[in-house]
Amino acid sequence: MMIIIIILIIGLDQLTKFIFNNNLVLNSPNPVLKGFFYLTLVHNRGAAFGILKNQLLLFILSSIFAIILIYFNLKKSKQNNKLSLNNLALGLILSGAIGNLIDRLFLGYVIDFLDFCVWPVFNVADSAITVGAVLLAWSLLKEIKTN
Repeated sequence: MMIIIIILIIGLDQLTKFIFNNNLVLNSPNPVLKGFFYLTLVHNRGAAFGILKNQLLLFILSSIFAIILIYFNLKKSKQNNKLSLNNLALGLILSGAIGNLIDRLFLGYVIDFLDFCVWPVFNVADSAITVGAVLLAWSLLKEIKTN
């Protein structure tokens, strides 16, 4: 089940990036809900919030390192036949990291397009990483409380 979730998220991420990269004008907001939500094509050469711009090698290496760590953690959990909130969270983070790594490897930047005006422009992979991180924190806090 986890592999299906990961493949679906990576596929959705890459499909939406392809569609919006080929149909939007760079840095030109397109209102969906005026004043609230826009589709704005951005080529992000940094990390979250555009920090550390033009550090491509650092982002590639750190993504690969994180992907390897998460993969082995999930593989270990699979051997224990353990499907948990923690594993779902790691799967979301893994799929998001892979989605953005694909962009960095082939384009040298990450394609972002979801623009809520009060938050930096982001994409499906960023959403998966964020949801995964929140779920992971929640799972770990739950685990601490029960011990």
